[in-house]
Amino acid sequence: MTLAAIPAAPAGVADPVLSVQGLTVSVRAGGQDQPLVEGLSFDLAPGETLAIAGESGSGKSITSLAVMGLLPPPAVRATAGRVMLQGTDLLALPERAMRSLRGSRVAMIFQEPMTSLNPVMTIGTQLSEALRAHEPISRRAARARALEALQKVRISQPEKRLDQYPHELSGGMRQRVMIAMALALKPAVLIADEPTTALDVTVQREVLDLLRDLQTETGTAVILITHDMGVVAEMADRVIVMRAGRMVEQGPVARIFADPQAAYTRDLLAAVPRLGAGAARDGGRIVSLAPPVARLVDTVVRFDIRGGLLGRPTHRVHAVEGVSLDIRAGETFALVGESGCGKSTIARALVGLVPHEGHVEVAGQALNGLTAAGKKALCREVQMVFQDPMAALDPRMRVGELVAEPLLIHGEGDAASRRARAAELFERVGLLPEHLDRYPHEFSGGQRQRICIARALALKPRLIICDESVSALDVSVQARVLDLLGELKREMGVSYLFISHDMAVVENIADRVAVMFLGQIVEAGTRAQVFGDPRHPYTRRLLEAVPIPDPTVERPARPRLAGDPPSPVHPVGQGPDRVVLRDLGKGHLVAEA
Repeated sequence: MTLAAIPAAPAGVADPVLSVQGLTVSVRAGGQDQPLVEGLSFDLAPGETLAIAGESGSGKSITSLAVMGLLPPPAVRATAGRVMLQGTDLLALPERAMRSLRGSRVAMIFQEPMTSLNPVMTIGTQLSEALRAHEPISRRAARARALEALQKVRISQPEKRLDQYPHELSGGMRQRVMIAMALALKPAVLIADEPTTALDVTVQREVLDLLRDLQTETGTAVILITHDMGVVAEMADRVIVMRAGRMVEQGPVARIFADPQAAYTRDLLAAVPRLGAGAARDGGRIVSLAPPVARLVDTVVRFDIRGGLLGRPTHRVHAVEGVSLDIRAGETFALVGESGCGKSTIARALVGLVPHEGHVEVAGQALNGLTAAGKKALCREVQMVFQDPMAALDPRMRVGELVAEPLLIHGEGDAASRRARAAELFERVGLLPEHLDRYPHEFSGGQRQRICIARALALKPRLIICDESVSALDVSVQARVLDLLGELKREMGVSYLFISHDMAVVENIADRVAVMFLGQIVEAGTRAQVFGDPRHPYTRRLLEAVPIPDPTVERPARPRLAGDPPSPVHPVGQGPDRVVLRDLGKGHLVAEA
């Protein structure tokens, strides 16, 4: 089978460019086929955007891999159905014929661009290789086409990017490279599998706008796989909702959002955090007069970049530059901003993991000059919950041992009392005591995050740092974890430093908010002040970029950013200008322009 054997869709004919009929994908386990996707059927029209939505494990990505012919044999395979690309059954094609179609007629953008790009090849080489694999063109012509593809995705300094390696680009730039590679051969179908999940909200907005513009120019049909219903509302023409490998509902996007028929669809939409919903919550007013649980005063964190023959510092990363804040007893203090703004560096400074200048204090104890015993005691007062619970849990230990481990390290109780405490914590976070002897891989993502929260509570800390702790979770699981954090705060009086780039989530959980940009706070105040009356242009830009889960809302056009984003890296001896915060009243601080 060759490319010439696949007929192109006639102009003006509304026949589907892709038709999936009764697709069943199964995994071989215990000598039997267990269906992962069962009886899925849909059509995709030229130029249409079809969103496949659902939680992790619903079969969305398995469906896309089946269409691309990338299912891992022999364990996972399509056991029934057809996938028709303009009249040709892709499931019946041998691998050699399918290889000639991938990229040229059907292309895919994966969730994490860094794992999709070869780290030892330049961007230009990878783009050229993809073009030459499908077209008989010279290296020079391929490089020219690669440059043209980068220009189309509006990446800054495209000539320079051709000779750079993937690690030299930001996440948003790498995703633009993947889009350029996918669209360079003008495929009939583009599958975008969670293309913006790992991106900041402003970069997500740029990537979605770009995909929409390129689709308009090329007429490519798009299958958008996502669990973000805000993205679905903005991008899709039609929606398929999947659960446990089966389609539970499909229809036009306006109808799905306005009148969902399936109970699961209604639950999925109800769990989506919405900007403005936090305004109805009775929060944002901290009445505690107790001393703050944590304080930063004029805190600075910098990292040297060495170069030259002698390896001397030539540049510095100004990760945190003169930040002052306090976290009060029983409050949720949120830090928001894009990747690289210094949010996680502040968290690491609070637990003593990075050297710092200025004053950092936890539970009345300054971190500078702490002895080893003092640092160990600090762990009783502050704990962290990380973004990826699977990476934070030792896969070789039972979860009961993991939750009890902080007690063992600090010499509290005997084995029986530690296990009893772990069982108590499991019940507190909504798990069962009989789960104590299981391993991390036996739990879902949301359950693993609950285990991490239980472990963080073991020593009864006064402050828990949640570093993007719900960003990788499905919306319904995310809602349950956020509800749990709120319950624990009310019942135990624990304080949270909640780090996120998801503004809708922050508005629904935070009492006070600080917005960071390039290592400095540019706006801070109560939730109502920052979200109800944003004064700094960067805060407004973050809020405007949040996807709105309502297809009837038309987003106003805004100017596209041009040029390279500003950088926190400066030559040694130079640095950023310090911002000056002005109090607008009642603690609402805004950086002066």
